[in-house]
Amino acid sequence: MLRPTYPIKTARLNLRPFTRGDLSAFHAIHSHAEVARYLYWEPHTRAQSAEALARKTGSDALAEPGQTLALAVELADTKELIGDLTLHWTSAEHDSGEIGVILNPRHHGRGYAAEAARELFKLGFDGLGLHRIFGRCDARNIASASLMEGLGMRREAHLRENERVKGEWTDELVYAMLATEWTRR
Repeated sequence: MLRPTYPIKTARLNLRPFTRGDLSAFHAIHSHAEVARYLYWEPHTRAQSAEALARKTGSDALAEPGQTLALAVELADTKELIGDLTLHWTSAEHDSGEIGVILNPRHHGRGYAAEAARELFKLGFDGLGLHRIFGRCDARNIASASLMEGLGMRREAHLRENERVKGEWTDELVYAMLATEWTRR
């Protein structure tokens, strides 16, 4: 069981559970064409954003495999919501999880994604006791691949045309880190 104490504070960010009051900022992120470009979905309508936010609201703990911890990323000084983090507990048998990071493009290039993702590793490895955490991205998404490499994740696979996304075959990159690698950092 993982139930963090909120907010989780970093030097510049607060990570906290989503609330219904986050809809406008959440929609600004999820309706952005640049955000949806390499993901499975098109830019969200406000109704789609409301549905997605409703699923994330209350996902503030992990009690069993298959659950996802969903955290809002806000700037500590202004309380502006700038991102959406997930830690999905994929398997208890294999002690594994998957991370996801979505950031408002207005805040790219400032190190916020890495700062937030490091907290996901702490939660997964130190809090939940996971053995392995992985992340995946479309191979064309150089920013996501660079983020995972910068976090010290190893590229484990380059899957060629393994999925059809938005009508076209796409390559997928898989990155991972083991608990022992996390500890050595």
